[in-house]
Amino acid sequence: MDDYASELTERFERWCDVKDNALPPEIMSELQTMLALYAISPEELDFKWQAYAMKMGGDETKMDLKSARDFKKNIQDTLERESRGKAQARNDAKRVAPTPRAGGKGAGDVFDMLDGLVPNTPHPSARNGVNGSTVKRKSNFETPASKAKKNNEMSSPAGAITQKDGGPAFDFSSRKGAGDITEQLNGQIALPDPPEEAPAETRIKLKANTDMSKFSYKTMAMKLSEASEVLDDRIDEFRQLIQEHHGLEDSAFGNPTQQSPSEIIAVGRIASDTGESKLNNASLVLEGSRRWGSGRRIPLEVDALPSYNFFPGQIVALRGTNASGDFFTVTETLPLPLLNQPATKPADLDTCNTRYLDSAESDPENLRPLTVLIASGPYTTDQALDFSPLHTLLSTATTLYADTLILHGPFLDAEHPLLRTGDFDLPPNLTSPDRATLADLFRHHISNPLNAFAQSLPTCNIILIPHLRDAHHRHAAFPQDKFAKKELGLAKQVHCVTNPMTLTMNEVVLGTSSLDVLDMLRREELIGGRARGVAGNLSERSARNVIEQRAFLPVWPPTGRERMGAVVAVEEKKVVKGEEGEGDVDAGPSPFLPLGTMLDTSYLKLGEMLNVVESVLVINPGMLSKKRAAGTYARMIVNPATVSDEEREKGVAVAHKLWERARVDIVKI
Repeated sequence: MDDYASELTERFERWCDVKDNALPPEIMSELQTMLALYAISPEELDFKWQAYAMKMGGDETKMDLKSARDFKKNIQDTLERESRGKAQARNDAKRVAPTPRAGGKGAGDVFDMLDGLVPNTPHPSARNGVNGSTVKRKSNFETPASKAKKNNEMSSPAGAITQKDGGPAFDFSSRKGAGDITEQLNGQIALPDPPEEAPAETRIKLKANTDMSKFSYKTMAMKLSEASEVLDDRIDEFRQLIQEHHGLEDSAFGNPTQQSPSEIIAVGRIASDTGESKLNNASLVLEGSRRWGSGRRIPLEVDALPSYNFFPGQIVALRGTNASGDFFTVTETLPLPLLNQPATKPADLDTCNTRYLDSAESDPENLRPLTVLIASGPYTTDQALDFSPLHTLLSTATTLYADTLILHGPFLDAEHPLLRTGDFDLPPNLTSPDRATLADLFRHHISNPLNAFAQSLPTCNIILIPHLRDAHHRHAAFPQDKFAKKELGLAKQVHCVTNPMTLTMNEVVLGTSSLDVLDMLRREELIGGRARGVAGNLSERSARNVIEQRAFLPVWPPTGRERMGAVVAVEEKKVVKGEEGEGDVDAGPSPFLPLGTMLDTSYLKLGEMLNVVESVLVINPGMLSKKRAAGTYARMIVNPATVSDEEREKGVAVAHKLWERARVDIVKI
């Protein structure tokens, strides 16, 4: 090592306090130890130190005994990480090695067909690191433009074979149970025979019942005073409805926060006195409006109720007393009035029924039911952006000659691991990859398949409902504005609507939202008494709550992000700064919270239902793709409505009971 002393002095003297043209002995000892320990030359050690010094502070960094030891530990940590990475790569290569070709070197098989088509499929040269895999791309310090030029393969509709962490991946093409029915309503209604050809013209006429122009408001501009007025007005409106429905006098109502032995009816909003846990009997409070409840909260005592079902944000009418002034003892919950049932005049119903004909020459006595497919995103699995479930759904809709296809977001899911990390291939048709946007990605993966489907089946209406997790959408608050159809290059048959939306399809009134409010109610509700006995029918109870509250989002405030659980991004890793005297530490996978429900309370009235929903059919299609598994979609078969001779003679509007003449199947994709 003495042979390297002069060279080490020459290379490191500008970083140290040199005396008598020699480095301090303790520093020289550390440098010589590094040369021997890591088997590197003084020149390579000098290069490593310069890189380390630049990271730690540039030319101001000086080498003393402490910094020399920190430098040595940094080299050790770097070598260990590289060693672990190489070992993992070798294990990955062993696990994903393809089955040997039966015909020798020149034989082809299904792996040859997938090579170069599916981004994560291992290539025979994967051991040499030229597969274009995620690990390789991350180690090449290239610009996004060079990545796009190098990795310009189109995503395949087929499912990926391997995942990035080397473990077994979900193969969508080999999924089990495709087409199986998991849940069913009105199964006694027979499925129609598959039609031989598409109808001659569109059989469903759409009419918007929502003023979508009001949804184009500016987000992140909510004023506290406006939000409080909206919340107060909702309580006062329900108080008026309850008074008219039950025929009550003004004297029957009172302020539940005021001490009085007299029994009163209190109308207010259910809330929790703590936001850190789920609603329970101890945290249950009633919040009144400023006009009728002084804007104050009072704890509720509900032990006397034989049955109850509460959730935050619920508007309730409670009969009881506040004898002590400390809490309001509830003896009865008054039922809320429901909205009217949709009805249509017989003449208008006959006009709608004619649209059930395949063509003008079809037999009026042999009407063909309407077929409506409903799906919710995400539309691709977490391992790839190939959107195989979406392609399969469109293929199914083409085979069934569907009349309407209703698609809820998210389409480009902001929680998708590849979108979160930005580790995906750009569409090959982009001439300027550096200027690519998520709208370009939407056009490639969503608009192009939808436009091709619309061209193959021009009689089908396609309805797109946005989601708060749509990464390409600039409006990320509920109530949510519609997609910019022109920007996304969507065909004429595609109708972009708001979230939520109420529209009429022939004689059927459809209210839809991409928020999973049923899941939110499941997380937030508090049940007791006899209600626990029917707890198994959670969907029915949650649907009834939504209908009674006349809102697509009755929960206020919505479920918090921290209550929805953390999601771990498998491929995302971060490096944190170590303590003094220690090097950088690889913190491993980085967990993140779900995006949650961004709510603009000032415009919450846009999320309320209109004037017809009393007797409804609630359909929850589930997610088309669940993380690393296939999901479900809903298939609704609607038979034409029938009108009796007596109803026809009267000529007044008659109720058309959709839940009696429609069959709904939840089908595995």
